[in-house]
Amino acid sequence: MNIFMKMLLKIIGSLSLLALTSLSSAAQTTDLENTLYLDLKDGRVTIEMYPDVAPKTVMRIKELVRQGFYDGLTFHRVIPGFMAQGGDPDGTGMGGSGQHIDAEFSELTHLKGSVSMARADDINSADSQFFIVLDVSAHLDGKYTIWGRVIGGMKYVDRIRQGVVPELQNPDKIIKMQVAADVE
Repeated sequence: MNIFMKMLLKIIGSLSLLALTSLSSAAQTTDLENTLYLDLKDGRVTIEMYPDVAPKTVMRIKELVRQGFYDGLTFHRVIPGFMAQGGDPDGTGMGGSGQHIDAEFSELTHLKGSVSMARADDINSADSQFFIVLDVSAHLDGKYTIWGRVIGGMKYVDRIRQGVVPELQNPDKIIKMQVAADVE
């Protein structure tokens, strides 16, 4: 892909994210059962989940969140201009909850703010690890399950300490992750 096409994809992705965020904010009808709060050191990130697009994945994420599974876990792989990955209880990128989730690929594009499942070579090996896209990453489309998008606090995601474990020392952590419907 040439530089012009990459720039065009970035511009389209940024405009799409801005439009979607504006529409979501204007709607004022948030589905709290399908909204996550991801608390980071710098502030709260709000994630809208897509139960119609990835029902098995959303159901499993909510189960793990309600168990407190993600609380205190690190972002073990943060690559500038690409993505921030977390959700591994081992903090190495090799661990998980022990329950795989079948792939739920869709026509959605990996735009900045998309939340998608990490996996190994086996397309049905997603478990608990997820990543938040930091820039348009269309090369991931149709290969990873997109299950949500950041609708608030992306600036806090952009501040997550960059690097890859083990070189990354003192990686940033998920302070707390909650289903919005459970928050009083």
